[in-house]
Amino acid sequence: MLRTLGVHLGSLAGKDLAVRCAEGRLDARGRAQSRAVRKRALTAESSSRWAGAITRTSEDQVRLAEQNLRAEGTSLQARIRRIEARLAIQAGSKSGTMRGYATAAERHAKAVRLQSLQARRARVERQLKAGTVSVVRGGKTLLRRRGSLARGGLTEAQWRERWESARMFLTADGEKDKAWGNETIRWHPDGGWLEIKLPAPLAHLANQPHGRYRLSAPVAFRYRGDEVAAQATSGAVRYDIHRDVVRGRWHIDASWKAAPAREPSLDDLRASPVVAIDVNHGHLAAALIAPDGNVLGAPATIGLNLGGLPSATRDGHLRAAISALIATAKASNARAIVIEDLDFAETRAEGRERTGSRPSRGRRGRDYRRAVSGIPTGKLRGRLVQMAANAGLSVVVIDPAYTSRWGAEHWLRPLREHHPKTTGHHAAALVIGRRGLGHRARRRVTGTQTAPEEAGWPAQTRPRTIPLLGTAPRKPAAPRGPRQPPGVKTRRPHRTTAGNQAAQDRSGPPTGQDNVLLVQQERLIL
Repeated sequence: MLRTLGVHLGSLAGKDLAVRCAEGRLDARGRAQSRAVRKRALTAESSSRWAGAITRTSEDQVRLAEQNLRAEGTSLQARIRRIEARLAIQAGSKSGTMRGYATAAERHAKAVRLQSLQARRARVERQLKAGTVSVVRGGKTLLRRRGSLARGGLTEAQWRERWESARMFLTADGEKDKAWGNETIRWHPDGGWLEIKLPAPLAHLANQPHGRYRLSAPVAFRYRGDEVAAQATSGAVRYDIHRDVVRGRWHIDASWKAAPAREPSLDDLRASPVVAIDVNHGHLAAALIAPDGNVLGAPATIGLNLGGLPSATRDGHLRAAISALIATAKASNARAIVIEDLDFAETRAEGRERTGSRPSRGRRGRDYRRAVSGIPTGKLRGRLVQMAANAGLSVVVIDPAYTSRWGAEHWLRPLREHHPKTTGHHAAALVIGRRGLGHRARRRVTGTQTAPEEAGWPAQTRPRTIPLLGTAPRKPAAPRGPRQPPGVKTRRPHRTTAGNQAAQDRSGPPTGQDNVLLVQQERLIL
């Protein structure tokens, strides 16, 4: 029954999406009019509620496709700009901080690549100007696999089954004033049954009054089922049903809008310990930081290797890592989790054209790009905010500047005195936690005291601090070498005393950088 219903509604969703894509870009009024017209056309073949869910999904897909197209154009423009800047310099030469390509052959290959990127950029600009987007129902990855079934280990029948399952449509938006929060798909928490309102062409298959079909198998939410039951009895619930072809199972997801929670202040969060994490390729380095800025217990490492895994498996590993962080925060009475404001947007946009201090060519360049793509900064933040809000925790985002450098310079050795297995990533997590708590990142000779008020001022306006322990002894100048011309002074090595280091410390947390992420309005229950 679910398969018959999903195929029927999926065909209607495909037709509606094709009509919407053909209309191009529309303003708010045009989108409302278009959706009203398309909804009336779909109601005759389904129902008003099914038609509303289909048209709403089509609008979301078109908007997301346009966002992806704009992101592709931005990435192409960044790569073109980088190649043009390096082509303006002769091979093997350098102009300022910009280097030309190493050889003439590489320079010629980049000139050919520039023409290819410019052609792709022109195509994207034409699509954006016309407002036309491309959407593949079922996924582009699965569509491309059709041309290489042997490589994917699939037969044509297996691929066809997966393709049809991915293009099914079984989504019903919730309604607050209806029984159990949804009129189209209705789940009873106590009875464990699931009923579906069949569309008009399939109404003759109903086994319940008013054209409804009740599944013979019981339905239950193994994860947070009590919250789903409470929401179903008091508000609207959206249900999504999809099929797992590999395991031969059907799954149902419930989601709803949560009431906005009161945002706690940073002062309230800083009165309790925090869990600080340093996101790296393949793992998370976590440290529990006390309100005074000292580390509590031994830092931990949470494995998070997501390379080469399917999206569902990656999301599961990400959830497991975040669950471990939340469990640590709950056990230590922490109220916040501190992370860095990282996105690697520029690096990902330029891709292999990235130059500067980061490797871009050869094996080192490939390893670097692989490491950047394996750091789930955006996915981690989005999932962390959702799961932390459900657990009653907040997420604090801090400035990522010099966390790894100052962690290794000032905190790695003291940490290893008590915890020999501590790494530089754990030291960076300590710096992240200290910034989230409002302390300076670097160590002071007088101890880990709270940063003074002038720590957030510009360096030029800060009063000079007199060293408490005296000035460091002056080091004698290096002796002149035998090849040094007479009469030339030897440059004195740079000295940094404890006093002027504290006076010139710029690691105080800028008030504009630290912020508490708001709880997302929509919670997803899987």
